[in-house]
Amino acid sequence: MNKETIFIDATNGTLGRIASFAAKEALKGKEVLILNCANAIITGNKRTTISIYKWKRALGGSSLKGPFFPKHSERLMKRTIRGMLPYKKEHGLLALKRIKCYSDLPKEYELSKKLTFSSTQKSKNITLGELNKEI
Repeated sequence: MNKETIFIDATNGTLGRIASFAAKEALKGKEVLILNCANAIITGNKRTTISIYKWKRALGGSSLKGPFFPKHSERLMKRTIRGMLPYKKEHGLLALKRIKCYSDLPKEYELSKKLTFSSTQKSKNITLGELNKEI
């Protein structure tokens, strides 16, 4: 890759912290690849988190018109990042295109140096992979 690329390992990292960092770096013009999105965590009560995301998915009226709310972990990560970018403007849309999310670790990125956002907080939480199964 010819541009500066940042690899982020989302394992045990808080969803919002990873998303805000990725959004800022993408706006600076860097390529951002987020790996292991299924292992990112959302802090809070498990039942409450599941009910909130089920409610958000049910908000969309028609399956043809939207609003569309993702179910898969990598798309949920990208949707969270999209909320932190001015995606309706050109520079925000270009920043969103510079972000790639993967639910697991692809073989071509196994040896690359990765940033980690591991959470030291031992609180109630749910991973995006678990949330994916519950929705």
